[in-house]
Formats: sequence, C-alpha cells, structure tokens
Amino acid sequence: MPEESKAKPETVQQRGITYADAGVDISRGDRAKDRIKYLAQKTFNRNVLGGIGGFGALFRLDLQKFKSPILVSSADGVGTKLKIAFEMGLHSSVGGDLVNHCVNDIAVQGATPLFFLDYFASGKLDPEVTETVVSGLAEACKANGCALIGGETAQMPGFYADGEYDLAGFIVGAVDRDKLVTGADIKAGDVLVGFPSTGLHTNGYSLARKLMFDVAKYKPSQYVTAIKEKAGTALMKTHRSYLHVTQKLVAAGMTAGMAHITGGGITENLPRILPKGLAAQVELGSWPVLPIFDHLRDLGQVSQDEMMRTFNMGVGLIAVIPAAKFTRAKTLLDRAEEKFYVVGRIIKGDHHVHYT
Repeated sequence: MPEESKAKPETVQQRGITYADAGVDISRGDRAKDRIKYLAQKTFNRNVLGGIGGFGALFRLDLQKFKSPILVSSADGVGTKLKIAFEMGLHSSVGGDLVNHCVNDIAVQGATPLFFLDYFASGKLDPEVTETVVSGLAEACKANGCALIGGETAQMPGFYADGEYDLAGFIVGAVDRDKLVTGADIKAGDVLVGFPSTGLHTNGYSLARKLMFDVAKYKPSQYVTAIKEKAGTALMKTHRSYLHVTQKLVAAGMTAGMAHITGGGITENLPRILPKGLAAQVELGSWPVLPIFDHLRDLGQVSQDEMMRTFNMGVGLIAVIPAAKFTRAKTLLDRAEEKFYVVGRIIKGDHHVHYT
C-alpha cells in the first residue's frame, strides 16, 4: 500500500506574517481595553459626553460653575518609581501616584480638576496588570473629583523589557479668573506654610534606588531598622493629593501663591512662584524630616544642598500666606484638621531659597 502522506506544519511564510508575529497581540489589547472602559466609566459625571473609544474624548465645560474660566493643564509621569513597582509586583498604587501628582500641579494655581487622560505602554500587554494600574487611576480620579475620559494603551515589543511598562498622564482643570493663584501678589513678610508629604512622592527615585539597592544592597522586602519598615514599603508610599487643602485656602482667599514640591525639591520649586526682587527664607528644623530622608542622606553621605534640591524632605506643598491673614488661615486649617508647619518667610532678595 502507498505510504500515507504526512501533513506538514504551516509556516509563518505560508500563512502570511501577522501583527502578532511582530509581537503585538491586538486581541489581548482589546481584552484589556474592555476592562478599562468599565473602570473609566465609574469616574464619569454629567459633563462627560460620549464614552471611551472615540478618537477624541469629549467634555462639556460647566459655565454655571465657572463664570470666567481659565483652563489649567499639566502632564507628568511616574518615573523610575515604577522600577520598584515591577520588582515588588505592586501595580495598584502607581495610578494614584500619577493622578495626584498631576492634580497637585494644577491645584497650586487654584484649579479644580476636570478630566484626566493616561498613557500606558508596555512591550507585551498583560490585561490583568493593565486593569490593576487603571483601577488605581480611576480610584484616584474619583477621589479628586475628575473624570478619566480617555488615554492610550500601547503595545511596543522590543521597546520595554518583559514585565515592564511606562505610565504617564495629562490633566485639565479650571479656575475662575478672579481665583487664579499665580504668586504675583506675594510680598516680603508673607508666611511660608508647609504641608507634610507621605514620603518621596514621585521624585528622586534614581538617587534613592542607587542608595537603597546598590549601596546598601537592600531588597524591597527587607526590613530596615533605621526607618522602621521594609525598604520597598517606604519607597512605594503613594504621592499625596493636596487638592482639599488648596481648595480651602483658595476659596477663603488666604493664599498668595502655592508651590508643589516635586523634582528639584524646595530649592528649585519655591522660586517658581516668587516675583522679581523677592526670595524665600526657609528654616531648617521647622518641620519633622521623615526617617527615609535621613537614612538616604546617611547611606551616601549626601550633602544638605543635594538633599534639598532632590527630595521634598517631608514637605510636599508650600503655601504663601499673607502676614495679615495668617491668624485666620491658621484657624481655618486647624478646624479642617490639616497638619501644617510654619517653615519660613518671604524676604527681599535674589529670587532664591536661603536656608537658615
């Protein structure tokens, strides 16, 4: 009898090369997007028009709430803090890091967040990880009263290492022209009020990772006696939102300027709001420096100047309060149970921060 012919397996060339062969699984991406839609829709309000999936997201500006609106926007990313998230398999908090950072950037100008868009890119999309990240984004958006109305989920094989991704976002808010906070009204004698941070927030992580993991050789799961917690736990604390405190100060007309203390620390961020001919005098020791910062300094024998221009050092936002309004502002903050520290004053000078 003739020998039966054996079926040969189909090769890629025979069936034609697909996008999946190049590393992009469209079906996997579609599954991730279906999960994202549900999470985003939970943040929607009556000003969101349409849904997720259009070419452009639509949002109606409420002109009953804003009589003479100024739009305020900002874009940012989580940065190398993500490296720690990858190693720990902790993806639930990075969305809050991103949203709160962006919220603070516009809140210091008196703006109320309206909507947020994210950018999530990975080499190979993992629907479960993507859902966890976006869930964190949605929860933070809801807590800050803004809608997550769109974004981009990209698969970029060969661009990111396996298991890694990048996360960035864009926020738009609004403020009435007469409530806009620019720093133009800051005067010598005004009081600097600092609000505590939860930790590093989302800045200084390239230096922090070098000191903790390369110099000290810690593992993220390792308990560090000097800071009384695990290394990874200390570094992954979520960036705090200061929206509620900024809204209170702005509504009461109690602040002449506010600075979000991000990359560059107090040294570089506070001068961004100072008018020409003025400087800031900041008193070291007027607030409690978090143990993580002291430990980072000790690990690398990092100079005081370098620490102050890299980390927030325990103060994530500084508000400039006119001297004549300070007593009333203090009462307002005390009643709201907002912890704060008087960290210095505005002086005549060279547009820099001077530490005493």
